[in-house]
Amino acid sequence: MGRERDVAPVPKQAPQQQVAQMVEQLLAVNPYNPEILSELENYVNEQVSSQTYSLDANLCLLRLYQFEPERMSSQIVARILVKALMAMPAPDFGLCLFLIPERVQMEEQFKTLIVLSHYLETGRFRQFWDEAAKSRHIVEVVPGFEQAIQDYAIHVLSLTYQKVPRSVLAEAINIEGLSLDKFLEQHVANSGWILEKGHARGQLIVLPRNEFNHPELKKNSADAIPLDHVTRILPILG
Repeated sequence: MGRERDVAPVPKQAPQQQVAQMVEQLLAVNPYNPEILSELENYVNEQVSSQTYSLDANLCLLRLYQFEPERMSSQIVARILVKALMAMPAPDFGLCLFLIPERVQMEEQFKTLIVLSHYLETGRFRQFWDEAAKSRHIVEVVPGFEQAIQDYAIHVLSLTYQKVPRSVLAEAINIEGLSLDKFLEQHVANSGWILEKGHARGQLIVLPRNEFNHPELKKNSADAIPLDHVTRILPILG
């Protein structure tokens, strides 16, 4: 008899991974099957509780709602839209909204979410946070909302500023005082930010260089024609 080989134990999957795989299988077999609607609704709630996200599953559910409008859950749709807002700058919110009937969009909570989306898209962060504060019952049911929007605001600032005034950053991420000091310390340690004393405008935060706030970094790497392409073209032109 040969020696028995040691078999490595199969790692157990986390419950949310099992749910995600099950949903993927359902979508692969028949994404237009109305019988999977309940599973997709449960998966939206799973995304909320586990702070995960699946745009494909959510879009599939919204499409099924179009075929089964009497089964539409306003609560589930609102959670999908909040998760889509949290995915900015990805265009997920618009993709989801396109599948929601106009009569549903006229409900108060959806009108609010559309306004919030507009504020984010146009970089009007002060107005966004003011509106969000009046709509906590809609957005705060989804854990991680505030941090996701702060990350998006920082992304927008990093495209615009080489050095952002402390006051501008504070307004964009809705943090002030000692909380902002702690926030800055974390990003200095982990994100390469540098604090610099300004003149009339107070403290400045030097953001990491990128091809948007430092256009010279673009160089020609993305736009240049590779050398091997040039060597193939030249004989043709000659």
